[in-house]
Amino acid sequence: MIQNQAKCELCPRRCGVNRNIGERGFCGSGAQPQIFRYGPHNGEEPPVSGTHGSGTIFFSRCTMHCVYCQNYPWSHDGKGNLISVEKLTDILIELHTLGCHNWNMVSPTPWLPFLRQAIATAKNKGAVRPVVFNTSGYERVETLHEFGDMVDIYLADLRYAFSKSAADGSETPDYPQVARKAFQEMWRQSGKLRCDADGIAVSGTICRILVLPEHSADAISNLRWLADNIGTDLDVSIMAQYTPTQRTKAPPWNRAITRAEYESVCVEAEHLGFNNGWIQKYEDQTDTALIGFHMTECVNGN
Repeated sequence: MIQNQAKCELCPRRCGVNRNIGERGFCGSGAQPQIFRYGPHNGEEPPVSGTHGSGTIFFSRCTMHCVYCQNYPWSHDGKGNLISVEKLTDILIELHTLGCHNWNMVSPTPWLPFLRQAIATAKNKGAVRPVVFNTSGYERVETLHEFGDMVDIYLADLRYAFSKSAADGSETPDYPQVARKAFQEMWRQSGKLRCDADGIAVSGTICRILVLPEHSADAISNLRWLADNIGTDLDVSIMAQYTPTQRTKAPPWNRAITRAEYESVCVEAEHLGFNNGWIQKYEDQTDTALIGFHMTECVNGN
């Protein structure tokens, strides 16, 4: 049962459903945690993946519905295993034992009440790791307030600057204003990225800018907003890795980004003075094993 979630309003959609009695809202989440896979993950930014991997849990379901989603088997189709809070605690302890640098929660919003219980229990048993809130950026400020005390690192997208882009790409026309307010709250809570002597992240905020086909203007607008409202000390990760899936049929989502699209964003980031973070090379190939729809379901970490 979800404590105090007889009317689920965790995400900005505020569906208001009673998940405790089987009602499902937009994301389709139910009354038990559901995960697709977990284990050490080396596909994040260097301070997050480090040398031993990020202890990543890929949660099923999602509060957005991106037409190009690489993780559609579990985000859209709902694949994954229902687990207990006790099992979730065991997973956290296992990731700690494996030497992962952190607990990386991918799309955790529908499951935050369960995570609070599991993290507290794991810590009481001596397993302690920085908690990474890995999010699309589509979050309620009120939810971030409520659960922010258990988060150390925000790894957040800022994907759209215009309502039409967000509606067309992810069925979230309110994304620009919602995500920007949410990012300001994340920054207020965690501030600048801080790393230990080995360069491993211990706290702070990273903003991901995924350049989308025919939507470089969104990325540029968001960089300008960040410069004006957060500042250029922010660590920004500019990514060229957009990969269409076999389900992505309609243009412009059915093609890769062009070099010109990507370079226009990179040039603007440098012009604005963003010197902290990472810019992928346009030529870099995405490791196919790290693409969501190539991943296999796994709840045993193998």
